[in-house]
Amino acid sequence: MTVILPVLDEAAAIDACLSSLAAQDYEGSVSVVVADGGSADGTRERLAEWSRRMPLTVINNPDRGQGPGLNRAAAVATGEILLRADAHTVYPPDYVASSVSALARPGATAVGGALHPVGVSRFGRAVAAAMTSPLTTGPAKFHRPGSSGVVDTVYLGAFRREDFERLGGFRSFASGAGEDADFYFRIRRSGGTVVLDPSIRSSYRPRESPGRLYCQHFRYGQAKAEMLWVNGVFPSWRPLPPLLLVAGLVAGAVLVAIGTWWPLAFLATLWLGVLAAAAVPSGRLAPAVAFAAALMHLGYGFGFWWGLLRGRRKASNGPGRSPGR
Repeated sequence: MTVILPVLDEAAAIDACLSSLAAQDYEGSVSVVVADGGSADGTRERLAEWSRRMPLTVINNPDRGQGPGLNRAAAVATGEILLRADAHTVYPPDYVASSVSALARPGATAVGGALHPVGVSRFGRAVAAAMTSPLTTGPAKFHRPGSSGVVDTVYLGAFRREDFERLGGFRSFASGAGEDADFYFRIRRSGGTVVLDPSIRSSYRPRESPGRLYCQHFRYGQAKAEMLWVNGVFPSWRPLPPLLLVAGLVAGAVLVAIGTWWPLAFLATLWLGVLAAAAVPSGRLAPAVAFAAALMHLGYGFGFWWGLLRGRRKASNGPGRSPGR
């Protein structure tokens, strides 16, 4: 099996990621293909060092984005099973074995685990806490550790090469995000099944600054709108609350400008109540959790509106293309 990993300026995280992949206890053959988008922070030098310690191939990804990088990595992969990895994630020794075992079960087209965020700084820990609350991220099962069953998407994931090629690989969106959700949507639309397995565990390092967190969720929101334009259907109802929140805040601000303040006050009070409910379980970290949750809501909502307003023509950088052998 082959791990496909797109990277761009990941010097701060790549050592922990590759160290965990090198320590897998899977009995079969495991190779790693890294598609580098032109890193200029020392990532390439770290990759060269790791290539002397483990079966690691490094290729160039001139498009820089994750979707093209994953497709390029898959094109040179030698395994019949592809495992999509992320540089911000650390994998326990049984990660590959658990993924392969889950994929071998009848009816599973793609498998993956839950997103388990682990922050380093105070703000990073607040982001991690916010990401585990349904009031921040919605009811998606892959945000709830311990959840299992048939789902619409998983964190990262493993799938067979034949299914990957049949669907044309990952599509690339203008936002630079959403390729995973879109890929799993197309799996389900083609009759396949995506399975969340709690035995597939990993630790994800969330964004450690407010600006990066907001930008990340802006791209996530934009990507959901792009999926709507390209696929013709809402991937789920989960993007609607932040979409409506932003619309309400903007409309409320317009009403305040013409002398009517109570709609904005009502919406703001309701929203602050949601943020407080999401943050209270975190104790002393609660103010930072509420702030992180607010950034996630606003980023996602504004990003979704931006993606909708840009229109179908600017939604996708092109359809998925079969990466071939």
